[in-house]
Amino acid sequence: MLVSDFDFYLPEELIAQEALADRSSSRLLHLSRSTGRFEDRRFIEFPNLLRPGDLLVLNSSRVFPARLYGHRAGLHAQPVSSRNPSSRDFLHGRVEVMLTRQVGPLEWQALVRPGRKIGVGERIFFSATDSARLPAGHTSAASASAPDHPVSPLLAQAAELTAKVIGRGEFGERTLRFDPVPDFFAIVEQLGHVPLPPYIAREDRPEDRERYQTVYARAETTGSVAAPTAGLHFTPQILTDIRERGIEVADLTLHVGLGTFQPVHVENVEEHKLHRESFSISKAAAAQINRALSEKRRVVAVGTTTVRTLEFAASQNALSSAGTATVSAGAGEADIFIYPGFEFRVVSALLTNFHLPKSTLLMLVCAFAGRENVLKAYAHAVEEKYRFFSYGDCMFVQ
Repeated sequence: MLVSDFDFYLPEELIAQEALADRSSSRLLHLSRSTGRFEDRRFIEFPNLLRPGDLLVLNSSRVFPARLYGHRAGLHAQPVSSRNPSSRDFLHGRVEVMLTRQVGPLEWQALVRPGRKIGVGERIFFSATDSARLPAGHTSAASASAPDHPVSPLLAQAAELTAKVIGRGEFGERTLRFDPVPDFFAIVEQLGHVPLPPYIAREDRPEDRERYQTVYARAETTGSVAAPTAGLHFTPQILTDIRERGIEVADLTLHVGLGTFQPVHVENVEEHKLHRESFSISKAAAAQINRALSEKRRVVAVGTTTVRTLEFAASQNALSSAGTATVSAGAGEADIFIYPGFEFRVVSALLTNFHLPKSTLLMLVCAFAGRENVLKAYAHAVEEKYRFFSYGDCMFVQ
């Protein structure tokens, strides 16, 4: 199966750069996977598309400001050509770090720029001065005064976080070990920037902290570096309307990581390897899901992250004698890659945003609804000027 089979034409102007003022005012394309027919609707109609007895499953993971700006010590840096586009920042010692996955109490996998030139053993300092970065072409006084080798003692002393590069990953990421601090996440909340996806061609703003977050995200489930975007359309009133229709709601957690930003570089779909992402399912949620499955009620997943969690959890258990899937409570790491040919055990309906061409998320939706159905629906969405990607419109597949 070729990755190119999942390509489609998308005008750049349809990529949503801003969130709508009203979350629930987005458009919704309603697709029948059995017939391939679709209908233009509004998200505010979503509660009426659900059936009494459905189980709606949400991903309650909270996004944290995972993009950090700092300065390298320079002690282990390699030379960089002056013709390299990254040379300006590199020569001033500036570093951009995107935390992608926690692998220990003080250790994180991260994307680092300029990555190729920062080796194992390098130290990076993060301060409020670095966090308040200026637009491209400007240089702060601290940046301008930062010498090449080594870092200024004043910058090191001002650092609120310090990390050491201790390893390289198979996908080009680095492993960072942070020096102990009383409250790591509290400092990251102060210094970090909202990790808007690269196709949103602007800097993050204070309002993105609230808008690039679902209304049901919880502080105790902080850990995503990208929002589970199908959930961005919900408001407290929409959730109330859903419950009043007799629809049960459950939540689980999957922390969205590097896989969201990683393009598919292979030609054949089967050769792609997906990153692992941490998930957890509570005892209460597992009981709700298993009860719905045993009673043959629909399990409606909000977002591809919820689908991956549910189907990975089900794949760890054998089917019952009646052929029914089950999930177990607990935590782990999911690396399930869902593409056409996959047999779904749990999910009966899916709410999802519109995804990038040739992406693993689009492949998942095609596996669920059929490639031809999905690409025809996408072509219609382009023709009707739906808004695409994270801050865009959505599609309900049933």
